[in-house]
Amino acid sequence: MIVAQRLRKGSCGSPRGAKRLVADALATVKKLRTDPAGAKVLLRADSAFYGRGTIGAAVRAGAQVSVTVRLNTLIRTTIAAIPDDAWTTIQYTDAIFDETTSTWISRAEVAEVPFTAFAAGKKADQVPGRLVVRRIPDLNTHPGQPTLFDTWRFHAFFTTSTLDTVTADKTHRGHALMEQVHADLKNSALAHLPSGKFTANAAWLVLAVMAFNLTRAAGTLTGTTLAKATTATIRRKIVHVPARVASSARKLSLHLPTGWPWEDAWTKLFTGLCAPPPTAATT
Repeated sequence: MIVAQRLRKGSCGSPRGAKRLVADALATVKKLRTDPAGAKVLLRADSAFYGRGTIGAAVRAGAQVSVTVRLNTLIRTTIAAIPDDAWTTIQYTDAIFDETTSTWISRAEVAEVPFTAFAAGKKADQVPGRLVVRRIPDLNTHPGQPTLFDTWRFHAFFTTSTLDTVTADKTHRGHALMEQVHADLKNSALAHLPSGKFTANAAWLVLAVMAFNLTRAAGTLTGTTLAKATTATIRRKIVHVPARVASSARKLSLHLPTGWPWEDAWTKLFTGLCAPPPTAATT
C-alpha cells in the first residue's frame, strides 16, 4: 500500500522534500495502524536519504530507521575498526546450510558496531544507533588471479532498530519490494504522464496511487492467490471480466463466463464488498 506520494518540479535530487514526505507518510500510518501499542514502524531508505532531515523526521514520529550510508572516510574507518571475530556468516547468494554445525557456509558475513549518526553536528541532530555492515569477497579486483590477502566489498547501513544483526541485515535487504511497486506503476498509469502541466500530472499521480491501492485491496480480498499479484494480473483476471448484465423482475443479474477459473476469487470479492452486514445477535 502506498500511503504518500509527491510530484516534484524539475530535475532535483532524491532528498528534496523527503523530510515532509516522511513525516506525512508516518502520520498516515499512525492513523491506519491497528496493531498493539508499542510496536515500532521501520523506515527503510537508500543512501540518498541518509540526512538529518529525513532521519530526524522519522525519529520524531516515533519510527525506527534502517538507512544505507555512503562509504565515505568516516564509514570506512569505522568498518576497519571491526574485529575479525565479530563477523557472522549469513544466508546469501550460493549459500549452503551445514546440518552438522547448524551454520551457513557462505561468502557473505555481517557485523555491527555502535554508531551515532551526524555526531559532528549539533547535539539535537545526533541520532544514536548501530552501523550494520555486510561484506562479501571482492572477486573483481584481479579476475582469475588469487590475491595474497582477502579483499572485501562492503555494504553498510545505519539503524536504530532492536533487531539482531543478521535479522536487521535481512530486513534491510527487503527493499526489492519497493522496486516491484515502482515497476508495477510504470507498467500501468505511470507509463507516461499525460500533460505538460505540472498540476495535471500531480493529479494524475494521485489517481494512479489511488487506483494501485484499490486494485491491491481487491486482490487481497479475493484470497491468498492474488494477494501478491501485480496490477496487470488483477485487472486481467478480476476486473476485465466478459460478463453480461440482465434485468428481470426489477432485479439485476450478472451472467459470468462458464468454466471461468477465477469464479471463486471474484465471488469472494463481490461477497465481501456487497454482502449485507451480519444481523446483530439478540438476547
